[in-house]
Amino acid sequence: MSEETVVVIVEDDPNIADLVELYLRRDGFRPYQAPTGERALEVIAERRPKLVLLDIGLPGELDGIDVCRRVRAESDVPIIFLTARDDEIDRVLGLELGADDYVTKPFSPREVVARVKAILRRADAVNGRDRPPVIDLGEHVVVDVGRREVSVRGTAVALATREFDLLRHLAERRGLALSRRQLLDGVWGADWVGDDRTVDVHVRQLRKKLGDDLRLETVWGVGYRLD
Repeated sequence: MSEETVVVIVEDDPNIADLVELYLRRDGFRPYQAPTGERALEVIAERRPKLVLLDIGLPGELDGIDVCRRVRAESDVPIIFLTARDDEIDRVLGLELGADDYVTKPFSPREVVARVKAILRRADAVNGRDRPPVIDLGEHVVVDVGRREVSVRGTAVALATREFDLLRHLAERRGLALSRRQLLDGVWGADWVGDDRTVDVHVRQLRKKLGDDLRLETVWGVGYRLD
């Protein structure tokens, strides 16, 4: 992994932050720590990381949810939540905000590094593939693969990293009914740990953001199809 691969660790427990930083450095990453939400926004703006590890329960006025919202308003940098919360509502909320993965404490630092690598590998693979630069989905929805941008009726729509990857995956297989497991393997990767509801959450977000112009159909008993 390149020394230029910057990862920001947003964690107020110095023992956890130091341990994750140690393991990231061992694998060639360049980690930076931020103990509060306010400081996290500063470090992310300064360092422009390839990925952010973000604790939900932060001290101060901004918790991890607030930080995620603010980052997502300006960037599609991959975000992995680190949290002691294991409630389904928290997991769904994190995904709806645009988080790319979710690791519950206590966790193995090796697992965190493995998930960081998996997400960055998929991002590199997407950016490095020889794909059409633009995909037209009907008359009004345009997916610019090279620029990782989506527009509806000429207006740009901000998508989180996984939302864009899911839309691209469906667009490249337009007309095919894909199961949730096929979508998980194709977008999140076969090594991703999670349940099928992850796909449903991201589909709901795509429909909400892109509206009726996106002909993303539910195929009952199977999964989803982009017409």
